[in-house]
Amino acid sequence: MRATSERTVRAFRGSGFATLALLLAGVASAQATRITNARLKSETVSGGLAATINRLLKASPGRVWAAWDVPMVGRRHTCCFGTADGAERSPCGGRCYLENENRNSGFFDSDANDCVDHDYGDRLLLFARLEGGAMTRLRHFSQDCSVDAEGATVVWLTGVSEAESVAFLEPLVHESDLGRKPGKHSGEPALSAIAMHEDAAADAALQRLVSAGQPDRIRRQAAFWLGNARGRRGYVVLKNLAEQDPSEDLRRHVTFALSQNSEREAVDTLVAMARNDHSARVRSQALFWLAQKAGRKAVEAIRDAIREDPETEVKRKAVFALSQLPKNEGIPQLIHVARTNRNPEVRKQAIFWLGQSNDPRAFAFIEEILTK
Repeated sequence: MRATSERTVRAFRGSGFATLALLLAGVASAQATRITNARLKSETVSGGLAATINRLLKASPGRVWAAWDVPMVGRRHTCCFGTADGAERSPCGGRCYLENENRNSGFFDSDANDCVDHDYGDRLLLFARLEGGAMTRLRHFSQDCSVDAEGATVVWLTGVSEAESVAFLEPLVHESDLGRKPGKHSGEPALSAIAMHEDAAADAALQRLVSAGQPDRIRRQAAFWLGNARGRRGYVVLKNLAEQDPSEDLRRHVTFALSQNSEREAVDTLVAMARNDHSARVRSQALFWLAQKAGRKAVEAIRDAIREDPETEVKRKAVFALSQLPKNEGIPQLIHVARTNRNPEVRKQAIFWLGQSNDPRAFAFIEEILTK
């Protein structure tokens, strides 16, 4: 076992239930993830993750948490942390309470060893609550979290591959009782956990979950995570959906997913949707998210919609999109539309959003047209 840091050693000195510092295999810096206040057991996966958890379900009449870790896509916080007084985000995760999520609002406390020495976590920790012969809860955190098990039994599973972790999670996406509010966010914890896996198995699973034939709510969630977490591979899937999927509702959600994607071509695809999608609602939604991206291409697409789109409602949404641009870009554009557009409804909409802007240039223009 690799040497631990002084902070990790201190983690063993807690009172009450045992405090555990687990050194994660494959982390080159040998930094520790800490689980506190846990009755800890350790077990090596045998016969696959699903088979191991099924054995735990049969062997544990009470409540236990099965836990494992996998490499995480990117480096990010998936934790319970905060910052005070407008300070910059801390490089440390806060303390997460495994059983009582309502307590996950406190700020990290470095003096209480809530701060694990990571800038960002690069491994994903997964916790599955097993009780009464069923899995009743799924949670996941990045490794920079300090996880307080609140006295629960935690069985740490070693030897879990990313592919079998994804394979175990994918069927759970259809479950309705794994979230904090049963039935409200059906399957979302499993779906977001899949999206955080680094392995290509996660891309394949998300592509299956966003495909035709899946429930609409799952397709929308999968589209979001393809945009938010999967980079280039996610973009390619979203572009195909934008161009070919027959569902207007899904394409509307694809516009948001594209706005979350890091690939430069995502803006081009949004522009194409704003100009070419046969649904006015999709074109309008694409214009809205283009405005949030700003930039030259976004402004050109919005102006084109105001000038050329055949639907007045889309033109109105395009005017609203101008109001969402940074003021130095949006206000001059709105004034130009209000002054020159031939459609009275479009001019009226531009004047309305100018009036909402509290910008001196807008007030001067409105005063000008009122005093003519």
